[in-house]
Amino acid sequence: MWDKPEAEVFRDRALAMGVHEEQIIVENKSTNTGENIKFSYEMLRDRTLIPKSIIIVQKPYMERRAFATFIKQWPGDVSGLAVYVTSPDLSLLEYPNETTGSLADVIGVMAGDFARIKIYEEKGFQIHQDIPKKVPDAFSYLMSTRKYNSHLPA
Repeated sequence: MWDKPEAEVFRDRALAMGVHEEQIIVENKSTNTGENIKFSYEMLRDRTLIPKSIIIVQKPYMERRAFATFIKQWPGDVSGLAVYVTSPDLSLLEYPNETTGSLADVIGVMAGDFARIKIYEEKGFQIHQDIPKKVPDAFSYLMSTRKYNSHLPA
């Protein structure tokens, strides 16, 4: 959707909001969240900037998976690390737009993200998460409609 890496788009946004360039470290080599976590850790470690707290900014529907991935993939000790996850405070109906797609597109992406919670735990990419029984039941119902299967993992 952009003509440069996501990290550079976000850097430019931070600069436009008044953050000084010397306060920004850009990790733009990763191809997935796990790599982003590992590569960011290495960049911080190389600068002797091991944090005591981390704020992960993610899509509203991916907060849970971002946290689970961070805890599993962070190469350093997470026991004393305060980890916070945040996202734009939007309702489901406010989220769709020309960038994110229609409501059906957003629900499809959310369904794919939910499916990855279990799959990625099994692959060792993220920690286990307890999921209330009604959530997989709702997911199964959505999948049975075949309207929201576009972003399911292969």
